[in-house]
Amino acid sequence: MKLIELPYAIDALEPVISAQTLSFHHGKHLQTYVDNLNKLIAGTEYETMPLEQIVSKAPAGPLFNNAGQVLNHNMYFTQFKTHDQVVGDNKAVMPGPTGHLKVQIEKQWGTLDAFKAEFEAKGVGLFGSGWVWLQSDAAGELSIAQYANADNPVAHGLKPLLTFDVWEHAYYLDYQNRRAAQLKELWNIVDWKVVENRYTA
Repeated sequence: MKLIELPYAIDALEPVISAQTLSFHHGKHLQTYVDNLNKLIAGTEYETMPLEQIVSKAPAGPLFNNAGQVLNHNMYFTQFKTHDQVVGDNKAVMPGPTGHLKVQIEKQWGTLDAFKAEFEAKGVGLFGSGWVWLQSDAAGELSIAQYANADNPVAHGLKPLLTFDVWEHAYYLDYQNRRAAQLKELWNIVDWKVVENRYTA
């Protein structure tokens, strides 16, 4: 496994995610998970497996924890997009979902705002460290789930679509203990085209 390259410059997500946070989060935290995973799979049946297969098959413990964290972070870092334009108060809100994903969100939640409110509430309400996910089942039905530590939808046979990291290292340098503030700001950099592609793939 290799550390994924960021699809944007280290300072491109500011002010939502600072260059300092991104440097530590991607370059140190994720790198450590990648290094640990490579050591754990060396010489085992997992060495040639795709990452999602490792997560699906790994037993609870260090192997699952590191594989899960690599998968979670890979999906987290690749779901963001930089602001193409700066408007108004210096914050250009990214467009919302389109196509099948938009239709399904509105079918289940009524409005995008209602969906965001539940997603943020689940993120704030997760005790300790972990992730809040938008996931879908084989029929395309959506759900929002809290997963502790390294757990994720893949481990439960579901498709991962969108995730916000609520481990403190993801936001403490920028938001201190204000997890709710971080969750609200992240919507401003979500690339909904990526999420839509994950949903329809």
